[in-house]
Amino acid sequence: MSSQICRPQNLRRQCVAIATCVVCIGLVAARPALSQSASRQGIWSERAQIGEPRTEAAVVFASGRLYMIGGMARGMDSDTLTQEYDPKTDRWRERAPLPHALSHPGAAVLNGRIVVVGGFLRNVHVEAQDLVFEYTPASNSWRALSPLKSPRGSVGVVALNGRIHAIGGRDRQRGTVATHEVFDPATGRWSDLAPLPRARDHFAVAVADGLIHVIGGRLNTPAENVNDHDVYDPKTNTWTTAAPLPSARSGGLGVVYKGRIIVAGGECNNGTPFTDTDAYDPTAGTWSRLTPMPSGRHGITAATDGQVVYAPGGAPACATASSETLLTFRLPSD
Repeated sequence: MSSQICRPQNLRRQCVAIATCVVCIGLVAARPALSQSASRQGIWSERAQIGEPRTEAAVVFASGRLYMIGGMARGMDSDTLTQEYDPKTDRWRERAPLPHALSHPGAAVLNGRIVVVGGFLRNVHVEAQDLVFEYTPASNSWRALSPLKSPRGSVGVVALNGRIHAIGGRDRQRGTVATHEVFDPATGRWSDLAPLPRARDHFAVAVADGLIHVIGGRLNTPAENVNDHDVYDPKTNTWTTAAPLPSARSGGLGVVYKGRIIVAGGECNNGTPFTDTDAYDPTAGTWSRLTPMPSGRHGITAATDGQVVYAPGGAPACATASSETLLTFRLPSD
C-alpha cells in the first residue's frame, strides 16, 4: 500500500549528524496528489514546521495545545526548550523553559498539568536523571516534584487513575531496567509496583480501557529490538501478555486514538527508520496495518486531541539526526 501525505509547499529542513558536525539539508517539499476520498487506513499530512529540528522530546496534548518538551535540540545533547503548538492557528511558540535540560524524558497529563519524568543529559543514554517537573499551562510555570527513586531515561510514562506511572528505561549504568514506579500526588511520593516482565526501553506505552500497554522496545541496541506486548492491570498489580507488535522495533510513537493503540515508526529497518503504522484493537486483541508514514522516523513521540494524531520532530535517519516536521495522522470518521 502506498503512503498518502499532504505537504505544504515550503522549504523543509532536516539535520543529520556527520562525525562531530550537524549538517542541515534543505528539501523542497512537493505536494503529491491525493484521492478524493480519505483512505480507510488513514492519511498522513504535515502542519506548520516546528522552527527547530528536534528529536527525543516529550510530547503531550493539554488545554487545547500540543507541547514538545526537552529532547535534543539547538545542537545540544539535551535541552530545556519548551514549545507549544495551537492546532487552530497552525502556529508554534516558545514557552517557559524546562527547569533542567533533558533528553529522552517521559511525560503525561494529570489534572490538567504536564508531568515530565526522568531523561538523560548526554548522548548516548548517559547520565540518567531522577528529575520530575510539573508544568501548568495556564500560568506558563514549572515546579519540581519528588524525584524518582530510580534515575532513568527513555522511560515510559502514563497517567492512570490519578497517578503517574514510570516504567522501564535505562539507569545510570546505561543498562535497561524493568523498574516500575508510581507517583501519588496525594502523598507526593513514588512507590514500587510490579516490574516489567522483561527489562527494556524505547518502547511505546499507552493506556486503554484502564490498562497500561507496553509495546516493542529494545533490550540494548536496535539490533535487539523486540515485539513484546505486555499489559499491566492496576487492580491486581500484575502483567499479562497480549498479541505481539507485527514488527519488532524501538523508538517509535505510541498513542491511543479512536479506540485503538497506534504504533508508528521506529528504529531501524535495513538501515532506515520504520514507516510502519499499526493499530491494536484492545477489544478484539488483534493488530491491523494502516497507511505507512510518508518517511520513517524514530526518537519520535506523539499525542492526540481525539481528532488528529500529532507527531512532531524525530530522527529521519538511523543516526544522530533530527527533523522540524510536524506530521499528523487522521483516520476517517465512522
